[in-house]
Amino acid sequence: MRDLESATVESVSDIGIRLAKLSDCDQLVRMREALWPKTSAEEHAREVIKLLEGEAVVTLPLIILVAEASDQILAGFLEVDLRSHADGCDPSRPVGYVEGWYVAQNYRHKGIGRRLLAAAEDWARSQGCVEIASDTWVDNEVSQRVHEALGYEVVDRCVHYRKTL
Repeated sequence: MRDLESATVESVSDIGIRLAKLSDCDQLVRMREALWPKTSAEEHAREVIKLLEGEAVVTLPLIILVAEASDQILAGFLEVDLRSHADGCDPSRPVGYVEGWYVAQNYRHKGIGRRLLAAAEDWARSQGCVEIASDTWVDNEVSQRVHEALGYEVVDRCVHYRKTL
């Protein structure tokens, strides 16, 4: 099997969006490591397996969507769930929330991220949501530009602090 970073796609029509399945675990772990590098591959694998087997302790629904090329290489993923509230959203209703969104480098700028996000928005609507929210790091200007280009608006900026006692 080819490595996801060495694979390329000619057309976005070569990509299908679907729910993740257990056989996607290895590829999902590699993409999660790229998105969240402070977490070990082992921890990502444990979490993905629990989520896909339905054994994760979650209070509200969560799904993982994947973008799959015709050669069964995953081009990206998006994890979306429901939250009881999100900054800037109506606090009287649950809101769809993008927990993680990643498209492999060689698949970027082809509309795959947009298609993953559209599928997540459709899922949130099917759950009764009228809003969806997301976040990114304050220094991730690429992610901020992508969110804004796809109709998301900034509702808050925050810097978190901690002090060891």
